Order: sequence, then C-alpha cells, then structure tokens
Amino acid sequence: MLPYIDMHCDTLGVCLRGESDIFELEDTMLDVKRMMRAGQAAQFFAVFFRPEGERLPNGAPIPADDEFFQLHRSLLLGSIAAHGESFAVARSAADIAQNLACGKVSALLTLEDGRAVRGELERIRRFYERDVRVITLTWNGENCFGSPNSEDARVMNSGLTVFGKQAVEYMNELGMLVDVSHLSDGGFWDVARISRRPFAATHSNCRAIAPHPRNLTDEMIRALAASGGVAGLNFYPPFLSPDTDARRSRVEDMCRHVLHLLDVGGEDCIALGSDFDGIHGELEIGSPEDMHLLLDALARAGLSARQLEKFAYGNVLRVLGDCL
Repeated sequence: MLPYIDMHCDTLGVCLRGESDIFELEDTMLDVKRMMRAGQAAQFFAVFFRPEGERLPNGAPIPADDEFFQLHRSLLLGSIAAHGESFAVARSAADIAQNLACGKVSALLTLEDGRAVRGELERIRRFYERDVRVITLTWNGENCFGSPNSEDARVMNSGLTVFGKQAVEYMNELGMLVDVSHLSDGGFWDVARISRRPFAATHSNCRAIAPHPRNLTDEMIRALAASGGVAGLNFYPPFLSPDTDARRSRVEDMCRHVLHLLDVGGEDCIALGSDFDGIHGELEIGSPEDMHLLLDALARAGLSARQLEKFAYGNVLRVLGDCL
C-alpha cells in the first residue's frame, strides 16, 4: 500500500481521558501501532480547544488554553520519546521524508481553533517554537482571527479581523501552514487574497456534492488550487452526503468528492484529512488499517498511479515544503 499523510485527527484530545501513551490504544480510531501496520507516512495531530463549559473526557474541568495545549503536546512528545524507534516528530517536509526512510511514522502538531493565540503575533511564534506547524484559524465560534462557517449569512460572509489578516502574513513569514477548514466564506476569501504561500483546507469536502457550510464551493476549490494548496478529504458522513443528517460514511461517497476535487481543482489539490476520533457514525473506513479500501476504490475509479501518489502523500509534502 502507498504511504499516506492524513492532515487531521483528534486522537490526542480523546486520550486526555487518562492515557499516557498513544502507541497502542483501545476505543479510538487511530494509534501509532495501527498507523505503522498501514504503512502511514505522517499524521497531523490536532490540539482542539474545546468550547467553554465542556469537560475533559475524564470528567475534569478544562484547564486554561496554555495548560490545555501543554497536556496535548506532552502526551505526543512522551509517546515519541517512548517509541523513538518507530515514531518521530516532524517540523518540515524534509523531516517526514527522513523519518519515512528510517521506517518511522511522523507526527505534526496543529492547533484547531486559533483562539489560544489571543490576538498576539508573539504567541504564534511561541506555538511555532513548541512544534506547531499548522493553525486551523477558527473552529465553530468567533475568535481573534475571524468568524466560522455558519448557516447565518451575516456570520458566513464575515471576513478576517484586522489581526487575522496580519496573522496570515506573519504565518507566511514564519513558516506555518494556514488552514481554512471551519472558517467562514468571507474569511476564506481574505486568506486567498492575502496569503503569499499555499494554504490548506485540511479536513473539508465539496459543497457541490454535500451542501454543508463546512465544505468548499467550486470557486473556493479553484482558488485553493491556484494558491498551490490542498483540500483534505473528511470522512464525516454529513460532509460526504447530500443528506446533512447522514449517518453512514461510505467509500463510494469519498470517491465522488475526490473525483470532483480532481475535476474542479486538478490533481495537485487532492489530499486526505480523515478527522479520525473527531467524527462518528457508521464508518466504512474507521482506522488506518482500512485506508487501502479508499486507495483501491480510487484506482478502480480511474486515478492514475501518479494521481494516487499525489493524493496519498505527494501533494501534502509539496505544500509543506513550500510553507514550512
């Protein structure tokens, strides 16, 4: 099977219920052992900042954002320290290539919801110094960067804040990938206008097929591709199906989205962003060990060997090389 790079999972947050190591886990979609068995090259591990009022999976109150981030980072780095022969941090495309050559799965640390930046460019640098290489600018609420995707047209059309625009430029300079998944349409277009480097929608699909506001319109796909960026296929049923209440995540629906991305944006914009451990439903692919089902189906659907390699890992490696 091809090595592949998955641009989004929420496994670290799930493991705050009490695990101290993510090498071998129960009741999760992903762990390092399964990634190794699947031949995975790299996984983006998100620090998802939970909404106020929620609690940790173990029932404890959610700590302040800086402490919350450190809990995730310590879990990841501790697992890497314990299993350095097979698992390694990556801060660049070159790191991923080197780790893969050594038989190691790479881990990239990301932020999902930039609220912890608190409107300070210096805090972006501090996260960069603590291994973060991707920031998903918003989640489903407003923050210092801008507004989220929404059914409310006023919110959906809102652009980046003044700070958000400055932050995109700063991330370009610093070497961090800008992620527009969860962002409002207005914010997307601000990123497309401002960013001088490729940007990504790490876990978003096609709105022409599944009309959820989290997905990308064809115009967005074309703009993302024009920047040199990528869209990572999300496995969540409502993002795959025309029925936004769908419960089943099917490989045939995934193929429809990849083929649409290919048709609208070209072969350089297709990528993978499963959202493992952040999604639920009846999942035909619910683990790295099932990923061959998607790659086999895409081959049957007509993707060439070159296109499959780009989808699996090549496009993401290129973007990381251009940005980090």
